[in-house]
Amino acid sequence: MPPRSEPQTALGEAVRQLRESRELTQEAVAHAAGVHPTWVSRLESGALNPSWGMVTRVAAGLGVEVSELASATERLRTRGKLSRK
Repeated sequence: MPPRSEPQTALGEAVRQLRESRELTQEAVAHAAGVHPTWVSRLESGALNPSWGMVTRVAAGLGVEVSELASATERLRTRGKLSRK
């Protein structure tokens, strides 16, 4: 596992892909998760390494189980490539 200070680009891309597949805006996810839209933007861009509590809030904001978000993240991480739609 990367150090806590290392950005989690696969997590950010997974959040973006799940959000877009559900036709949600960053603002909608942020509101549902109780965070600022800028925070969601920074997460998606890979600039953040959120705590477990924040990951669970984001999953809830996306309307998915944490396991779905984790699986999507792991698929992107193990492929070693981040593709955007």
